[in-house]
Amino acid sequence: MRVHVVERRIMWGDLDPLGIVFYPRYYEWMDASGHLFFESLGLGLGDLFRERGLTFALQESSCRYHHPGRYHDLVQIRTSLVELDSKALLLRHLIVRMPDEQTLVDGRERRICVDVSDPGRIRSLEIPPDIRDLLSRLSADFS
Repeated sequence: MRVHVVERRIMWGDLDPLGIVFYPRYYEWMDASGHLFFESLGLGLGDLFRERGLTFALQESSCRYHHPGRYHDLVQIRTSLVELDSKALLLRHLIVRMPDEQTLVDGRERRICVDVSDPGRIRSLEIPPDIRDLLSRLSADFS
């Protein structure tokens, strides 16, 4: 299974008044990591939008919080593809504190392939075969 890793430091602006990561920050980090995951495959979402009139739009997201992130913790956001069907895929974002590898958050994003060639008529579509083949090769055993 291919895992794309992004490292970042938790900064003061990421925190809530209790001194822990303000939960919307995790969603921002997951979204950015999802875009970087696609780019690592040569499937930049901006490029797909401009060149092919399609993108993978966010359909659903969720987080399970295990431990709080605190100021200046170094974290890794480990993104992997865990499910693929004809129109959509599921990305898992495991956010882990380093170096102890404590899981802070286990997040999911369901992204659906959409035709954006006519902004007035956005609709879902089957993942094109070349993209589906590339995504299918990432994992033999989706969990």
